[in-house]
Amino acid sequence: MAFDSATGRFSLAGNMITLTERAAAQIRELHASITEPDSLLRVFVDDGGCDGCGNDYHYGMAFDEPKPEDLVAESAGLKVLIDPRSLPLIQGSVIDFGEGPGATPNFIIQNPNAQKTCGCGRSFS
Repeated sequence: MAFDSATGRFSLAGNMITLTERAAAQIRELHASITEPDSLLRVFVDDGGCDGCGNDYHYGMAFDEPKPEDLVAESAGLKVLIDPRSLPLIQGSVIDFGEGPGATPNFIIQNPNAQKTCGCGRSFS
């Protein structure tokens, strides 16, 4: 982790989160359609899994304004916000965009820290 004096934030060294080119292209397209151009992609983990899966956590992604405690990772030319609580749970993950469950285009998170995942890929333990 390194402190960036220009932004007053800590940046993550290395690829704590990796976006594939397909994911980055989809994120850029989504970001172009929102009204807050200064917002960044936030990747986070919340408590609770999908119904019936018995998992402890679920993934979330949203465009958001940076918060003072956020860590900033960079991948595929995009900055990604990660809160300190989520980092150890998603560190090293790869985010792709492609055919998800049910042949639906979706973001797919490959998390090396997950012991088990739900069939939909949105929750894990």
